[in-house]
Amino acid sequence: MSMRIPIIDLERFESADSTNAKRELDRACQEVGFLVIANHGVDAHVQDALVNAGSTFFDLPTSEKMVVRRPRHDQNRGYIPYGEETLARMHGGDTPPDYKEVFAIGPFDRPDDAYHAQSNSYPNFAPNLWPENPPVLQPAMRAYFAAMEILSRRLAGYMARALGLEENWFADKLDRHASQLRLLYYPAPDRELAPGQLRCGAHTDLGMMTILRNQRAEGGLQVKPRGHDWIDAPALDGTFVVNIGDLLMRWTNDRWVSTPHRVAVPATSARAASRRLSVGYFTRPNYDASITCIHSCVDATNPARYEPTTVKIYNDERFARGAGPPQVASG
Repeated sequence: MSMRIPIIDLERFESADSTNAKRELDRACQEVGFLVIANHGVDAHVQDALVNAGSTFFDLPTSEKMVVRRPRHDQNRGYIPYGEETLARMHGGDTPPDYKEVFAIGPFDRPDDAYHAQSNSYPNFAPNLWPENPPVLQPAMRAYFAAMEILSRRLAGYMARALGLEENWFADKLDRHASQLRLLYYPAPDRELAPGQLRCGAHTDLGMMTILRNQRAEGGLQVKPRGHDWIDAPALDGTFVVNIGDLLMRWTNDRWVSTPHRVAVPATSARAASRRLSVGYFTRPNYDASITCIHSCVDATNPARYEPTTVKIYNDERFARGAGPPQVASG
């Protein structure tokens, strides 16, 4: 039987159908690790403004984009040019670089306190870098980031309910989060790609969950559920694709699954019109949050599979495997 990624209407969680909605969310996170959400409340104008601004940025000459190139490999800040990211390495793969460019930011307006100080928190709150052009990029990313903060907290509440927890269970683990917003630009291939090269190699996401703006485009997201072949994620305008990250899989004692995914290269006949700009929000909990198997996911027949750790220790250990070259010059 073929596997499908379910579509869940978030308004059902606030209706008389909330019990069934919780059950479907739990099943999706156990079986697929992916779901598509509708009626999410994110303004279409906020989305369109960011896509338009991001497209303008990636159309700039490379020399202009390189002015805001990320200064270090361990920072997800600024512009990441083609050739500097190979996400399959995070999953033990050895492939050519991902055929994409990236522009990434983190939280805004950090308080001047010990928690956010670089000496304690690096690289979680490294400063954002902004290009001069287009000037609308920064306000567009600010507005979208704020909308994603609201949506991710809403989703975390629904997830807590699906796990048999109080709705605010994740709240104090996300109140000083270090989430990232990444613009992922996949140009239309203008040459033959290297053997095994993809727009984005197969990997899982490190954080709690990822919220990806959905879109209709050639060469899109593919998912590999356990025991199944690669399947295409539903490309439905006006929705978001949500996937479980490695941290949440560990938190739930493997009850929920973090599923490998990739971005395919379009068929040769469709490449000329396959330019694609994806927008991904990667929910990263507070770096000092304890990742201990949730009590509702542990019992006598299913004991905890993992020792307690923290978000920062876990991320540092995982990132040490590398998703790109060992060192990126400041350029």
